[in-house]
Amino acid sequence: MEARLRNPVMLMPGALQALLALDKSTEAADLPYVTRKLVHLRASQINGCSVCVDMHARELKKAGEKDERIFALSAWRETPYFTDAERAALALAEAGTRLADRTDAVTDEVWDEAARHYDEKALAGLVIQIAVINAFNRLNATTRQMVGAWG
Repeated sequence: MEARLRNPVMLMPGALQALLALDKSTEAADLPYVTRKLVHLRASQINGCSVCVDMHARELKKAGEKDERIFALSAWRETPYFTDAERAALALAEAGTRLADRTDAVTDEVWDEAARHYDEKALAGLVIQIAVINAFNRLNATTRQMVGAWG
C-alpha cells in the first residue's frame, strides 16, 4: 500500500500550522498530557489511522506509560488500567468520534460524567483535542498516509 497523495497539510500553506496552533491552544486547559494522548490514540484506533496510532502509542511510551495501558486501550472499559477521569475522557472521545453511530451522538450521561471530572476549561480543551485528532485522522486515512513515511 502507498499513499494516494502527499499529506494534504503539507500541500496547503498554513494548514499544518493551523492544526498545530489549535492543538497548542488547549495547553492552558489543565488537561493532563497523558489524557490527551490516550484520547488521540483511542480516536485514531477507531478511525483506522495507522500514522496516528503509531505516533501516539510512541508518545505515551515516551511519557512513561506502561505497555498494559497502551496495549489495552481499545478495551479500556474491560480493564483496570484507567482512572475514572481517563474513562470519562475516553467515553467522550469515542462519542465525539462516532457521531453518526447514534441519534444522540454525545449522550447526557457521557457528557455529565466528563463534566464530573473536568471543569469547563478542561472540557473545552478535551472537545478541541477530540476535534483535532479526528481532523488529523481523516486527512491521513483518506489519503492513506503510511507509518514512517509522513510528510
